[in-house]
Amino acid sequence: MSWVYFEKKFDELDIPIGGIGFIYIMTAVIDGKAVKYVGKKNFFANIKKPMGKKALAMSTDKRLKKYTRELKPNFMSYYSSNATLKAAHKAGITIRREIIKICYSQMELTYQEIKHQFKYEVLEKEEFLNGNILGRFYKFK
Repeated sequence: MSWVYFEKKFDELDIPIGGIGFIYIMTAVIDGKAVKYVGKKNFFANIKKPMGKKALAMSTDKRLKKYTRELKPNFMSYYSSNATLKAAHKAGITIRREIIKICYSQMELTYQEIKHQFKYEVLEKEEFLNGNILGRFYKFK
């Protein structure tokens, strides 16, 4: 299942200029119970790519790093950091992946994640799989 944004399919070509990530909600039915998860995801990952022999030979400063950073889209195959949702995906359970908001800075991304987690009351409601918010506020059991 692909990502959905405003009820339309969302892929790499739909990433807005300057967008760095998004807030999402994932919904699935696991063991007859509807569950949800609210989180954030960056559009791109910083991948360390080794420099070639030619580039290393041209480098005059030997203290420089031996790799370059490459931005690579990695959100299309993402199925949450939650272990229950990962296991459900591997088991073949359909998971609806919906983008709630696109963010344009890392600070906005973190703020919007926290805002939406409190808005949806992820720690109070049983259907949410979120166990904590920012590692400071935890779900009571």
